[in-house]
Amino acid sequence: MAAIVSKIQDFLRLESAGGIILMIAALLALFANNTFLSPVYGALLSTPVVVQVGALEIAKPLLLWINDGLMAVFFFLVGLEIKREVLQGELSSFDKAALPIFAAIGGMAAPALVYASFNWGDAETLRGWAIPAATDIAFALGILALLGARAPVSLKIFLLAVAIIDDLGAIVIIAMFYTADLSLAALGLAGAGFAGLLALNRLGVKRVTPYVLIGAFMWVCVLKSGVHATLAGVLTALVIPIQGHTPAAQSPLHRVEHDLHPWVAFMVLPIFAFANAGVSFEGLSFGALLAPAPIGIALGLYLGKPLGVVGLTFLAVKAGVAKLPPAMGWPQLAGVACLTGVGFTMSLFIGGLAFDSAERLNDVRLGVLMGSVLSGVTGYLLLSRLPLPEAPARAAAASKSAAASESAADAKAI
Repeated sequence: MAAIVSKIQDFLRLESAGGIILMIAALLALFANNTFLSPVYGALLSTPVVVQVGALEIAKPLLLWINDGLMAVFFFLVGLEIKREVLQGELSSFDKAALPIFAAIGGMAAPALVYASFNWGDAETLRGWAIPAATDIAFALGILALLGARAPVSLKIFLLAVAIIDDLGAIVIIAMFYTADLSLAALGLAGAGFAGLLALNRLGVKRVTPYVLIGAFMWVCVLKSGVHATLAGVLTALVIPIQGHTPAAQSPLHRVEHDLHPWVAFMVLPIFAFANAGVSFEGLSFGALLAPAPIGIALGLYLGKPLGVVGLTFLAVKAGVAKLPPAMGWPQLAGVACLTGVGFTMSLFIGGLAFDSAERLNDVRLGVLMGSVLSGVTGYLLLSRLPLPEAPARAAAASKSAAASESAADAKAI
């Protein structure tokens, strides 16, 4: 038993573990919605869940509790990562941030243009233009981790920075383009909550509990305001202190990020994937695969993402405003650019905001799965066929060793 527990712990420590569990959850959703379990799957997600305190009532099906509630926790973690990277990490200076910023901008703009080109004549489907603009951090990093030594640290850092900027772009897009009719009263209360969070930060409060309590109040207000509730998670994260009580103490932000990461990777995102990835293949035809919405999403992820990432970074490097990091050439960049086409979680999330009909949501799932699978496989195959980054160094060391052996042999002969 101890050996089994140890193996499970070793697996959970792997960088690829989160992506693997996400994949399993998605496969389970596909199985559930295309077998005798389909009625059970549908009934589970439509189960009404009601929370009421006095006159305040929040009544939603389970699916929306997952998408609005659990995903707020995910966006809270994203907000923490963005703040850390901007203040202390790979986005803390223009020299560090230039390349991933250009890559992310190209990787958001090109897929949106590809999708729009297939759906320009249909105002309804055109609402999904942002679906292929997203990147799934867990899946993309998981695939990169499977490559082992063929993926140098600089490649992982670059992909993480691009994905974080991508998420920031998705947050802005959601706030600007995917909001319902606004309730100014609820929005005002949310603003008051955010002012309270800022006051806590300015007063030097290091305990996380007050921030979480006010953040929960903000989530309810934002949910009622018409703006998507997950934005409350981002705003709460941005005011969590990044400095501890003393220079040597771990900061609240780092501590919360460290503690929250496994819960998001191994619970929040797999539950979201299971609830949203269940494409129904009933009555599916080849023509349905080539419909404007699914093909626009699939090609936006598979072609638009790498073309946008490589194209804009190439221009930035040639213009001298950015430079490639060590151990990363253009072939490596092209492979990573393919991995940014693994949209999955964020693409499904935006798709759920863009459409509400079952038919359109099935198109979204179909397009996201096609584009993400093709992107992941292509990126993996491309990077796996590149030489190991350490190969030149090893060859030089081997040559130097051989030369030393020859000199020693010559000296011995003399």
